[in-house]
Amino acid sequence: IVTTVFVEEPGVDIFKPDAVLDADLEKNSIIIAVTADNKVVYGGKEVGVSGIGARVRQLLNKDALPVIIQADAGADHGVFSDVWSAVKNAGAKKISLSTRND
Repeated sequence: IVTTVFVEEPGVDIFKPDAVLDADLEKNSIIIAVTADNKVVYGGKEVGVSGIGARVRQLLNKDALPVIIQADAGADHGVFSDVWSAVKNAGAKKISLSTRND
């Protein structure tokens, strides 16, 4: 039996903020990026704050995956907060923030 794990990265480079604790990224996750210029990206495409909720809801219909938000250290907190709220309202049960592990 052969198994494989697919993780679709957001498709943009993110400068992650430091954190005291950082959980390991899960292999099967929905990964969303918030860039330094506040663009919301999934799968290499800009979806915006207004589009991320519907996209996550669609993905969660297939499987109850955790969501990881990769927010650039230069991103506005308000945009990150809006993304978090949209993901939560879309039905995500486990939401994490990805940080740098130096």
